[in-house]
Amino acid sequence: MSPDSAADPSVEIRRATHDDYEAVVDFTSDIWPERGGDYIPQVYHDWLEDDDETDRKTFLAEVDGEAAGIVQGVMLSPDEAWFQGMRVAADYRRQGVSHRLNEATFEWARERGATIGRVMIFSWNAVSLGAARAGGYEPITEFRFAHPEPDPAAEGPSRISHDPTAAWRYWTHSDARENLTGLGLAPGESWAVRELTRDDFERLADETAVFAVESEDGLAGAAYRSRTYDREVDDDDAETTTGATTTETWAEYGVGAWGDVDAARTLFAAIARDAAACGADETRVLIPETARYVTDAAATGVEISEEPDFVLGIDLTTD
Repeated sequence: MSPDSAADPSVEIRRATHDDYEAVVDFTSDIWPERGGDYIPQVYHDWLEDDDETDRKTFLAEVDGEAAGIVQGVMLSPDEAWFQGMRVAADYRRQGVSHRLNEATFEWARERGATIGRVMIFSWNAVSLGAARAGGYEPITEFRFAHPEPDPAAEGPSRISHDPTAAWRYWTHSDARENLTGLGLAPGESWAVRELTRDDFERLADETAVFAVESEDGLAGAAYRSRTYDREVDDDDAETTTGATTTETWAEYGVGAWGDVDAARTLFAAIARDAAACGADETRVLIPETARYVTDAAATGVEISEEPDFVLGIDLTTD
């Protein structure tokens, strides 16, 4: 039984509001200081749903009137829910707060037709991994990010097409799809994955970009751009600026799948050209966390993230 399973009756759950900002900052500001701190204080106001949004809801837990925890639920498809930003204040951990937040988000998702809920957790975050397993989540898959540098002149050994049918065909038969259980980054929702569909590839070919590697032996790779976005970062030039920030543009690619190192080189080169055309400063490409994919990416010379991320899920068809 989870330490949180015996929920304290004094825990109350309600919708988070903009007026809760200071309280949320207060209990999240000391989270992960060695890793740059928590992102929620920076995104909180943009993160909250508008009154007319029905596909997401942010829940706040209170204990005796004090903010004690937060989590957000998002519907990524008609039957896939995504849960993110679960945080519990240090003074209220192991008192049933996360259990009550889970109950609220699970019920909210079921009411909207969700049959599965998923979360993403950094592999280094043992506390959250343990809490998720105790809360009923089961492991689904793991992935890592590759970061090819934007380059308008990048070239690979094989041909690239932007045919969504070819990209979808490769994806459906790839071991990447098997390893990722059909999941890729959700277009339009940051740091979230859902099951990819043929319609996704067709739509993204028009709205962003899709890529299919065509080698002499046939289709050999696929990828798609899920979004581009800007984010503020601290200015490193402390001698000339004080507390200044600058803006970076990121191009994000929801999955990278390939058959061999040459196909990986071709795919990363196409992504590098696309990112440069978007004016991106940085890229992020989701790849399966397997020995072959990670070492293939390393063999192409692209930068890869130091640690993987885990995706866990829970069956919402049962209480």
